[in-house]
Amino acid sequence: MSISVAGRVVLITGAAMGMGRLYAERAVREGAASVVLWDLNAEALEDTAAQLRELGASAIHPFAVDVASLPDITATADQVIREVGVPDILINNAGIVRGKYFWEHAPEADIDAVMQVNTLAPMQVTRAFLPGMIERRTPARILNVASASGTLSVPKMSVYTASKWAVIGWSDSMRLELTESGNGHVAVTTLIPSYIKTGMFEGARGPLMTPLMEPEYVVDKAWEALLAGKARIQLPWTVALGSALRNVLPQPAWDVVAGRVFKVYQSMDHFTGRKPDSSDEAAEATKESTQA
Repeated sequence: MSISVAGRVVLITGAAMGMGRLYAERAVREGAASVVLWDLNAEALEDTAAQLRELGASAIHPFAVDVASLPDITATADQVIREVGVPDILINNAGIVRGKYFWEHAPEADIDAVMQVNTLAPMQVTRAFLPGMIERRTPARILNVASASGTLSVPKMSVYTASKWAVIGWSDSMRLELTESGNGHVAVTTLIPSYIKTGMFEGARGPLMTPLMEPEYVVDKAWEALLAGKARIQLPWTVALGSALRNVLPQPAWDVVAGRVFKVYQSMDHFTGRKPDSSDEAAEATKESTQA
């Protein structure tokens, strides 16, 4: 059953730029009562909030929050519930990436940071709001942004791949749990896209027949799937094909197909990522981008 955004509360993480901002714009255009913006970059957050207020009548609520911090998530979620209410639609969009060999990852700045932002944050943010969404008994939606790299192994992206692999398993398991427990009014959608032109994967090259996608296209497709309560959306069509072949072919054969034919294994060879500035989430880190 598809729902409307009109009159509902929408919360988006990583909302100050990129696709997070596009989701927020979509919510305003479709008449959301309130749009709650979470991002660590306070300056960009305020700029986005100001521009969103000019688009429509939705109440805009920016919150500077570090989704890598459980105390910050908990405190800010409590504030949102008190001041705005429990979200009807939750979009777990924030994410970071490191593009290098695993042994080049710093234990805290790279490994811990990627797992905290990409994997633990969606879990903890959802955990903060889900009881209220369940108790309210009205239709609700959760969108968890994963990645095609969470379905296939990709060199120079091992930690990011692990983080998104975990998100896919958690997100779909939670979907089943909600249905099994009689709480199907809260529908969960897992977004599994290939590379998107947001700057997050600057320099990456899409595999065979998999061009880098425009952010607006992905947001449109994800938005439709979210409101319809669709379990999973993979973009573009080659992502589903790759997953199917990976599950059918023996490992040596798949390595040949992925490496020599589709060039999946070479897709991160020229990765640079978004160039950080002084206001970025981790400006001191190289080869990092924020916001999926």
